[in-house]
This record gives sequence, structure tokens and C-alpha cells, in this order.
Amino acid sequence: MKEFITEQHQQDALTALAKMVSHPSYLAEAVPGAPFGQGVRDALDEMMAICDRLGFKTYTDPDGNYGYAEVGSGDDIFGIIGHVDVVPAGDPSDWTTDPYKATIEDGVIHGRGTQDDKGPSIAALYAVKALMDAGVTFQERIRFIFGTDEENLWRGIAVYNEKEDPITHGIAPDAEFPVTYAEKGLQQAYLVGPGTDKLSLDLENPFNAVPAKAPYSGPLVDEVVDALDALGFDYEGDFDNGGIVVTGKAVHAMLAPEGTNAVLRLAMALDQLVPTKPLDFIGQLFKEDATGTNVLGDVEDDASGHLTFNISSLVINEKETRMQIDMRIPVTVDHDALIQKLSDRVADYDLKYEHFDYLAPSYVPKDSELVQTLMSVYRDLTGDDTAPQVSGGATFARTMHNCVAFGAMLPDTPDFMHQVNEQWPIDAMTKAMQIYAEAIYRITGK
Repeated sequence: MKEFITEQHQQDALTALAKMVSHPSYLAEAVPGAPFGQGVRDALDEMMAICDRLGFKTYTDPDGNYGYAEVGSGDDIFGIIGHVDVVPAGDPSDWTTDPYKATIEDGVIHGRGTQDDKGPSIAALYAVKALMDAGVTFQERIRFIFGTDEENLWRGIAVYNEKEDPITHGIAPDAEFPVTYAEKGLQQAYLVGPGTDKLSLDLENPFNAVPAKAPYSGPLVDEVVDALDALGFDYEGDFDNGGIVVTGKAVHAMLAPEGTNAVLRLAMALDQLVPTKPLDFIGQLFKEDATGTNVLGDVEDDASGHLTFNISSLVINEKETRMQIDMRIPVTVDHDALIQKLSDRVADYDLKYEHFDYLAPSYVPKDSELVQTLMSVYRDLTGDDTAPQVSGGATFARTMHNCVAFGAMLPDTPDFMHQVNEQWPIDAMTKAMQIYAEAIYRITGK
């Protein structure tokens, strides 16, 4: 087996990743040519410039929805689908390094996007560059497709699919190795009910993250502290605002049972002090049940496991109470029946279900040529015989025909996606580059 990745490819990839990290490319106000904010557009332009320098043919949607870069020829297209947007870094003081300045310490590169998804996209890109440098002839077009709104509503990739040729097969380097051959359905929605003049709360977070902090600085702060103590929940003093911050553990929403939701913990304390029917939904029924069993019963299947249910945001004012929910639905579960059951259940708490976004589950058979080839490469290069996986995550793989998530995180790589101090060990990045190079060579090369 030929070793395609050289030390120079590794160093060049790190330099390119540092350029990408420098752009704070989270969702912001639209401006002309940048529908998801200037930072996202700047990151897209940076990625296209990198691809240009590497010798790829590039195209950028003039409206700023997507870009692509390709090499090779033929009717078939092997797609590599990534994204240049990130979730916000939050409070920079929580980071040990500047989240938008790539920092290398002790063999690890730090910065927002190093794991999700700028780092993996760059790793795959330089893997193909290594194949080009080795003189590999590609039997089909290899097309890198870069989305701009993956962390929110996937609007950029939707425009791509409306305007461009479909891929023949492909991968999304935006998950974990080995292969994710199926992804659960993803439902994001609001639960909306009456407000109250006795409480004001504005806790807004991304749908797809379990919140690790929930500040409160209202007139009930002493009573909230007593309630938190009685519940055994952790908090810190917020001395600048004369309040407290309930603390938890942030994880991606697809792993909600592994996190500690600070918003839920604050809501449970407040429900003891200002009981309203919408707050009772959290305080008396949902509590900290990240599987939704208290609300919907046991929802699971043999193919993809249990439902996950995350309440990430809670806004309460005189006008309304609004909760933001994220559910990862097992692949064989009847979606419409599940939503009807949820709607009926929350109605008992004066809450109304409001749809926001839905992504249907995806599935590529384990015995398909694509999955079998990718699994063979992964096992050959790592010696790991882990089986192909089902995920609660939502990657761009589900937006394309015959496409699966493939890396870039190794099983023993600590997960920092959507978290403070996001980072990626350089040796793990290099291994991912080696895996991508060999996989793309076996699928498309000669």
C-alpha cells in the first residue's frame, strides 16, 4: 500500500486550516452576496482560494450559498461534502486560546472549526492533493462541495442541489470513523405557550447543542439558589450581573443523554418558585430526560437505537413561553405519528407544537460497494474492526444520493465539536488524511 501523505502535505494542511479558523463564520445578518453573514462568505472565499492554489477547478455561487472545487474528468462524480460555517464560540474567556486564531500546542491544533468541519474538509482536500502530486489519474470527477449553513437550516446546500449536477456517490467528512451508513431523522421545532409577568428569561442557544450555562439575575435569585441547592444542581456566582449561572456539560444534541442541560436545571428550579403550565412541562414531566421517555414513552428501534430529545432554549416573558427542541428519531419510527403524539402530550401543559425544520433519515446498505470499500480501507489502515454505524447526527451525507458520513474523527479522538476549546490532535488529522487518500484512490484512481 503506497503512502501518499508526506510531511509537506501535513504542514500545508495545517497552514490552510489556520487560515480557515481565522474566519468567525457563524450565522449572522445577511448582506449582499452573503446570505448567512459576511464571516461565512469570507470563509467560503478563503476555501475557494485554497482550492484554486492547489490546482482545482472552482466555482462559487455568486449569491454566496455554496462553492465547489473539482479535479478529474468523466460523467460520474465522487462528492466530498463539507461546510465552512461553524457554531459560535460563545464567551472567548471560557477558551484557553483564541477560538479564531489557530494555536498549536503539544501536537494539537486548537480553534473553532478544527473538528467541525473546517479541519476534516481540509484533511480530505489535501488527501486529494497528495494523490494529484503522486500522479494518480482519476476515473471520475472528484468534487468538493462546500455548504454555508450546515449548523442551521441547510439552505446553502439546498440551493446547490437545485442548481448543480447530482453526485454518483460520495462521503461527508463530518462525523466519526468508520462509516455511518444510516442517520436518524432530525426534527427541530418550538413548543410555545402563554407567558407570565412574574418571570423574565431569555436563554437562547443553538438547536443542536446541549447548553452548559444558564444565567439568571432576576429578583428571585436567592430563592433560585435555595432551589438549586435542594435539587443538588451546580451553579456559579455571576458577580457582574448580581446573579448566578447554572452549569452543566455541553455535548452535541445527538448525544444529549451524555450531557448535563443547564437550561433544564434552571427551569426545574424556577418551576418551584413560579409554577406555570409551560414550566411544569419541564419541572414536572420532562425534567432531565434526554431520551424523551417521560413524554413519549420508549421510542427506539433495532436499527438505530433510542430517540434523543434536547431542549436547548427557553424564553419566558409576558407575551409567551417558547422552548426550542431537537429530536433525533430512529430510522424506522413513523415521524408523523410521533409528532402527533408529542403535540397531544404538550397540549396538556398549554403548549403548542410549531414545526421548524425536518430532515428525513438516510440509509445506504452495509453491503453496498461504497460502504464495503470504505470499511476495507479503514480496517486496513487502522486494524480496527469496528462495525459500520448508525448515527443520531445529521450530516450533509443525507442531502445526496448514495452518500455516507466517513470520518474524520477516530474512535479514540476526544469529542470537542460544538464545545469550548475545540481542538484536533495533529497525528489524528494526519491519519485521517491517509485514510481519505487511500479510500479516494481505491474508488476513483488508477
